[in-house]
This record gives sequence, structure tokens and C-alpha cells, in this order.
Amino acid sequence: MDFFSQAWAQTEGAGTDASAGLLSLIPFVLIFIVFYFLLILPQQRRQKKQRELLEAIKKGDKVITSSGIWGTVTNLDKETVTLQVADNTKIRLQRDHISSIRTSSES
Repeated sequence: MDFFSQAWAQTEGAGTDASAGLLSLIPFVLIFIVFYFLLILPQQRRQKKQRELLEAIKKGDKVITSSGIWGTVTNLDKETVTLQVADNTKIRLQRDHISSIRTSSES
């Protein structure tokens, strides 16, 4: 009988302290904030920058694809791009696969 009275006494004090439940959530909130600033926000910035790059492509731009092919844009469609990679060689690929625009310092 003594065991039940001690267990009852321990549970009474824990039930009245509602702030203890909120304090246990603080580590999870802090972990989410850290993940947001270290992982989610930089990824969103990269996606926005890539989207702006793809919208700014025009005919005559020298680009590099995600697979490493260098070429010059000869035709643009809504979802595809035609690249000239050699004198008589043109390839057609999805617009999303262009990773960067070459600068004048790159040969």
C-alpha cells in the first residue's frame, strides 16, 4: 500500500507544472531554427539564383551544361535549348540542365 501512495504523490506535482512541457519543446525548436538557417535558406537562395539564370539566357550566350558540355545557344524554346557544340553539331536539351553562363575570361 505504501508504494501506491508514493507513486500518487510523485504524479501530483508533475501534473501541475505546465511549463515543464513547453520547456521540453525548446531543444526541438532550436534544432529546427539551426536547420533552417544552415540548410533550407541557402538551398532556396541557390534555387532562386538558378531560376534567374535560366530566365536570363538568350541566343548567342556561351553556356556550360550540368554534364559539362560547353556550347553556344542558337535557339530557345519554353522548355528546351539548342546548343551548337561544334561547327556542324547542334544538340537539344532541357533548359533546366544549363548550369552556368561562361564569362569572357573562360576560353
